[in-house]
Amino acid sequence: MTNEPNTAPTIQAMVWYKEEDWDSLLELFTDSDLLPASHKDWLIRAEELKKKIEGSGDIVVKVFIDPQTFPAWCKEKGTPMDASARTELAIEVTTRQNLSI
Repeated sequence: MTNEPNTAPTIQAMVWYKEEDWDSLLELFTDSDLLPASHKDWLIRAEELKKKIEGSGDIVVKVFIDPQTFPAWCKEKGTPMDASARTELAIEVTTRQNLSI
C-alpha cells in the first residue's frame, strides 16, 4: 500500500504525424532540423514517449498535424510553424474535444 493520494489520470495532447505527410511537414516547419530525418525514427521516439506517459497512468490524445491546414492556423495565430505552434494546436484541439489537460 502506498501513501500517495489517489489522483485521476491527466490527459496529455501529443503531436502526431502521418507517414505520408512527413516530407511535406518537414518543408513547412521552421525547426525541422530538430526532428529526425525519417518518419520511422520519429515514430520510434514518439511511441516510446507515449508508452512512458501511459505507463504512469496518464492518457495520451494523438493530434495529427495536417500540412494542408497547419499553415493557415499558424498564420491566423501569428506564430511561426515550429514546435511551440504544434504543441499549442494539439492542446487547442484536445480542449475543443471537451477533454481536460
